[in-house]
Amino acid sequence: MRTSLTRLVLLASLASTLIGLPARAAASTPALSPASAHAKLSYRRIFKSSSPEFIEIIVHDDSDAATFEIRQLDEDPGATPFEVSAPLREKMFDLAAQLKNFQGQDLDVHRRIANLGEKSFRWEKGSESHETKFNYTLNSAATQLMQIFEGLARQQELVTLLERRMKYDRLGINDALLQFETDLNHKLLPEPQRALPTLDQIAGDSRFVDVGRQRARALAERIRHGSQS
Repeated sequence: MRTSLTRLVLLASLASTLIGLPARAAASTPALSPASAHAKLSYRRIFKSSSPEFIEIIVHDDSDAATFEIRQLDEDPGATPFEVSAPLREKMFDLAAQLKNFQGQDLDVHRRIANLGEKSFRWEKGSESHETKFNYTLNSAATQLMQIFEGLARQQELVTLLERRMKYDRLGINDALLQFETDLNHKLLPEPQRALPTLDQIAGDSRFVDVGRQRARALAERIRHGSQS
């Protein structure tokens, strides 16, 4: 009898200990403070009857990994990964900071002008988020940030075009390279070095027309030497 009673006491004590473990573990685990959370910056443009009608770019302050989505509105949604360098991300988040991370920001000119598509900036960090929408803005920081996002979208669009022509339309590769060259000349591509693997592949592939290979080689050399003119 004494042995059974002792065993019951021990079991009750063990049960009490196990029940208390989750609460103590939760209490000893520090909550993620807002200061330690990482920020995310998004840009979206919706412009019906244009091409493309939908653009969305998302970048993170702690990682080169980003996503882009470029499509018509009736196409299936789906983001594609790409990379944005730390210096460019730092500039983008600095511009957002100049705009108070969009908190309480009204960027639209509120004038009767043509519809240029609804643009939106969004900043998120932990449970905090701020967003602003506009058709057209005269704010310098907002314009610079929009141009970077639009440039990234255009850059990825051109790389995708080059890759598609490489697979399905080798004779059309030179026309795609001309489009890339035009945007490079106008300094519209924030990080043209992202296209180097594709350009090198075209330059070294004898299946492509010689004029295209030469153009790809020349563009790659310009990018490597930091010349966009």
